Amino acid sequence: MGELLLVLDEGTTSTRAMLFEPSGKCVGTHAAELTQHYPGPGLVEHDAAEIWSRSLACAQAMVDKAGGADKIAAIGITNQRETIVFWDKSTGEPLAPAIVWQDRRSAAMCRQWREAGEEPGVQARTGLLLDPYFSGTKIAWAMENWPQLSEAGDRLAIGTIESWLVWNLTGGLHITDATNASRTLLMGLGSGGWSDGLLDMFSAPHDALPEIVDCAGRFGVTKLFGGEIPICGLAGDQQSATIGQACFAKGDTKATYGTGAFVLTNAGTAPPASKNRLLATVLWQLGGRRIYAIEGSVFVAGSLIQWLRDSVGLIATASETEALARSVADNGGVYLVPALSGLGAPWWEPEARGALSGLSFASTRAHIVRAALESMAHQSHDLKEAFAADGADWARLRVDGGMIANDWMAQDLADMLGVPVDRPDFAETTALGAAMLAGVGCGLFGGLEEAAVMRGPGTTFEPEIGAEAREQRLTGWSKAVQSIVTPAKAGAHLPNSPQGRR
Repeated sequence: MGELLLVLDEGTTSTRAMLFEPSGKCVGTHAAELTQHYPGPGLVEHDAAEIWSRSLACAQAMVDKAGGADKIAAIGITNQRETIVFWDKSTGEPLAPAIVWQDRRSAAMCRQWREAGEEPGVQARTGLLLDPYFSGTKIAWAMENWPQLSEAGDRLAIGTIESWLVWNLTGGLHITDATNASRTLLMGLGSGGWSDGLLDMFSAPHDALPEIVDCAGRFGVTKLFGGEIPICGLAGDQQSATIGQACFAKGDTKATYGTGAFVLTNAGTAPPASKNRLLATVLWQLGGRRIYAIEGSVFVAGSLIQWLRDSVGLIATASETEALARSVADNGGVYLVPALSGLGAPWWEPEARGALSGLSFASTRAHIVRAALESMAHQSHDLKEAFAADGADWARLRVDGGMIANDWMAQDLADMLGVPVDRPDFAETTALGAAMLAGVGCGLFGGLEEAAVMRGPGTTFEPEIGAEAREQRLTGWSKAVQSIVTPAKAGAHLPNSPQGRR
């Protein structure tokens, strides 16, 4: 058996395969873009067949680079969470488009459930809220609106992206790991199993769902690359990044700024219960033992920069945002609330829409771009106050994701949060976490702490801004957010509201 670890990192806008040595050194990567489908306002879909074919091609490129399947010890998979796939067990073909985590089509159903008083019970069982973000609501919509799913009967298979990839890699193994299962609204957070009551609520057929397994172990083998390679690591992308950042102690916190922005704090062995509209989720499961996390989810982060580039034409490349932000002394009173697909935690306003405010004739392109970058720190501050109110304040923040290559943004996070921000030199911590899990699963490492040797050095950004300047920006941000949320929430004493800060 070889010692290289092959990771499939299937994201929202691209899929890639990466090769790691046990030391943590990345020795190869191959990526392919994924087509985004927007059939209507608030609707986001992927072609599951494209996801598989392009992931397979990326994996084959890395097997070839490694020198063959016998050089690879194990495969780890990490994936965009909440995106749901429907396929035919007999043919292996998708029965419908994959509904992406950003999709809002189930907003009306969620509103009806909330009005019926269902949310407290659902949150108590799952740690999640009734929002279109989560897979269960997408399944409920699909079962009601796509007749081909019910017509498939016992041939129907439903799974998140890692389930879809494992099915295709192995020729029919139907499993999901506990981290991905905990994002569906169908799993009991304490029990770690599918809940019959929740399956009924969301019209999810039990026989169509995968078996819930650990995040590391020998789950199955693939024979698609000229030899047998075991699949030994599985985790949703945000949990995988938290593992890649070695957040192994209770209170350790990481934030990933990718397509969206996601903050997870290690909550230990007991399922947490948020009183401030944060999420409770499984951070990892090994040997049937679960470690939990508190999570804050922001729907729009890097996708905002992509929108400024591709849809608005305000920038030509993402990399120029740093120079533009530095070219002006401040935001000039301009605030951009990036609710392009609703507001996430702690507001949970799926039907909110983005807002650009404070414009004057003195406003320039640089002010708007700076406001876009500043919104990352503003949203993160909202989350920090909600975490603090739940007794899980951050002493420091470990960051990763594509946006964090921007030094100005990393410093702005430290300034607005008032805590040190640690950025690893190797930014692909999501893939690194999957490699660590695969290494544990195949026996290269005795546990996650031993696998932490794969995490390398980094840079720390210390806060530099004064308290008065920080408060001035946060006050402007709060007013901008309140302009787009419902009156009831605008007046609520949430942790990130002006009333909460006072």
